[in-house]
Amino acid sequence: MESITESVATKTYQIKESEVKPEGKYPVISQSQDFLIGFCDDESKLFQPSGKVIIFGDHTTVVKLIDFNFVIGADGVKIFIPNTQIISADFLYYILNYYTIGLEKIGGYSRHYKFIKNKPIPLPPLAEQKRIVAKIEEIMPFIDRYAVAYDHLQSYNTRFPDDLKKSILQMAIQGKLVHQDPNDEPANVLLKKIAEEKQKLVKEGKIKKQKPLPPIKEEEIPFDIPESWEWVRLGNVITDTEAGKSPKCKNRPATKQEWGVIKTTAIQDGYFLADENKVLPSGFQIKSDQVVHAGDLLITRAGPQNRTGVTCIVNNEPGNLILSDKTVRIRYVKGFVNENYLMYALKSPAVQRCITGAKSGMAESQVNISQNNMRLFVLPFPPIAEQKRIVAKLDELIPQIDGMK
Repeated sequence: MESITESVATKTYQIKESEVKPEGKYPVISQSQDFLIGFCDDESKLFQPSGKVIIFGDHTTVVKLIDFNFVIGADGVKIFIPNTQIISADFLYYILNYYTIGLEKIGGYSRHYKFIKNKPIPLPPLAEQKRIVAKIEEIMPFIDRYAVAYDHLQSYNTRFPDDLKKSILQMAIQGKLVHQDPNDEPANVLLKKIAEEKQKLVKEGKIKKQKPLPPIKEEEIPFDIPESWEWVRLGNVITDTEAGKSPKCKNRPATKQEWGVIKTTAIQDGYFLADENKVLPSGFQIKSDQVVHAGDLLITRAGPQNRTGVTCIVNNEPGNLILSDKTVRIRYVKGFVNENYLMYALKSPAVQRCITGAKSGMAESQVNISQNNMRLFVLPFPPIAEQKRIVAKLDELIPQIDGMK
């Protein structure tokens, strides 16, 4: 490298990063990925090459080919003037780009020139160098287009399992995943039975009487559903929602002999992580209606945007755990509502949009959903027999989709 180039001392032409301006007379070149980082008006700092020069970022390994006057921004920039009697600047530029592939992974942010300074440089005749450069520049646009297409494909492949899952969940709540059986008891009859059962539980003192829910407006209905289905608010088909408490806890999981309060991260997309909890302080009074049990349908009601409105069913007995104030248990009338159908419906894109609309608070960092707003969620409600068929099909398909990741 040093036998075919002249290295330029850069201190004379260097300014501090704080001196770089968004506008000015002279462009500022640094070792960053950006070709220019700004401008400078100080002519005394101007480096004026007589031809093309090579810029090498000693920390970043970025290589640039420059053919205009410029100022150097910050440290780490090396300037090489090729001996044009031996090698063209364009040819050397492509050679260095080849030698620096993956070089940034070596040594972190340390100096990297030492790794390439003694690399052998192939030297075909100058005329052939020009032909090689011409061919590279001819095919480079095709390579760039391929890179863009490849990135799009990779992005599509990454998103595909989640997108497919959303599509299948959407089909499920639109009545397009399994067949409708005309012998099924229609959902409007089922809703009357749920209402009667809830009245009975109120009289027995097992649940509290709820305020009437507002009727569903036409603009709240996003799509058509089968005739045997009904649009409902979540509060129409459940008996109650319960949140817990979050006392000051030690930041470690509870042992088998201790009690813990679950964190929102215990509720994942469709599954429960019992170890995601904090140990409760000794002497904390445990109330039976706050204890988490197998079969509970849980939803997060507060936290970051992407962690609020996440739903799961507790599949196994979790141990000594209680709900937190950011997690809610949804109680339903067993035999009239399939809890797995509710979970899948709450995860579907259409209902998730409804959930997003119910959130309040800061845009990303901290949002919450009140329990009253949860009862207002709008979702399609099929006959109980069809709920079971939908769940059976989703239980078959979802694990296969998750296996694609």
